[in-house]
Amino acid sequence: MPGTISETMIRIAHHPGLMRANILGEMLTAVGVILLGALLFVTLRKQNETAALVAPGFYVLEVALLSASRIAAFSLLRVSEEYAKAGHPADLQTMGNLALASMDFGYALLMLPFCLGAILFYYLFYKSRMIPRVLSVWGLAAVALALVGTLLALSGYEVPFIIYLSYLPFEFTVGVWILVRRLNSAPEVGSI
Repeated sequence: MPGTISETMIRIAHHPGLMRANILGEMLTAVGVILLGALLFVTLRKQNETAALVAPGFYVLEVALLSASRIAAFSLLRVSEEYAKAGHPADLQTMGNLALASMDFGYALLMLPFCLGAILFYYLFYKSRMIPRVLSVWGLAAVALALVGTLLALSGYEVPFIIYLSYLPFEFTVGVWILVRRLNSAPEVGSI
């Protein structure tokens, strides 16, 4: 969040619904990650059942870390509300700073199991040829770059968002490709 911790806490205190919506959105994302891991397991288990089973295990760990970081977000919300009511005491600002740092670290940490699980899944996609190999290689390269950025962030380095940017269009592209492929291969209505 841009600005000082004091400005951030005041914004959160004045817009608690936005923070609660963010927390709810993240929990819905967690459900989606679990479902995605299960679907990818079912789709790719014929390639290598062990790797296809370990990968969603990493996604479950990602969700656990995401959930833990949301506890820090809820703490930041409560501390921010008290901070605004109490006239901005320094001890609450320190607690808010700690909650925000915990959230940031949680996000960095959850990227580690995500990257490891994604590498396994994209390797299985490469091996299976279920998606064009160029897409699999793109995914492997993008997630490898994200893994390097994650390791640097966990080591205390400031990592620019651009490190993770190559992954975003990949995920969208693969999703659209799989949907189009499934729609084109679906039996026609009335032909069953």
